[in-house]
This record gives sequence, structure tokens and C-alpha cells, in this order.
Amino acid sequence: MNSNFETIEKEVIEKLHFPKTDVLEDSVEIQQRNSELQRALALGNLEHSKIKIFFEDNESKKVVETTVWGVTDNSVILKQGVGIPINRIYKSL
Repeated sequence: MNSNFETIEKEVIEKLHFPKTDVLEDSVEIQQRNSELQRALALGNLEHSKIKIFFEDNESKKVVETTVWGVTDNSVILKQGVGIPINRIYKSL
């Protein structure tokens, strides 16, 4: 999945702009994404493990390697309160 995703640092995320539309259309993929994010949250809180989040802003596809500190109904919360809208995330590994 890495091939067409630009690697960025988490500090850049707060400067990005995110459309309201979901990058996933299939309900099975959306359910899979939610499961992956809950797993990433558990890994972040219990083991402080980093994961890769594949997402898309209004310009291009990006990937960031980071620790997930929280998951709300709408966002994934990273260190220092930086968030990525869940509807813009393709996958987390």
C-alpha cells in the first residue's frame, strides 16, 4: 500500500485540509477501518507502539508513522492533540 502514499511527519498534519467526504465507500472496508483504529488505540495506550496511518487530505495520499492516543466518533487523536478525520483514513497497520 505504501507505493502511492507520501510519507510525512505528524507535525505537518495540523496544517493539512480535509474534505468532508469519506475515502471508503464499502461498508465492509469502513468496518475494517474502525476495527484497525481500535487496535491501534489499544497498542498506543498499552505499549506506546507506533503504527502507520494511510490517509488522504485535499491534495494527495499520505502516510504517517505515529502513536494513536485516542479515537473519537470523528477523529483519530495523535500526540499533542493533532487529529486526522476518520473519514479520510484508508487503513492503519
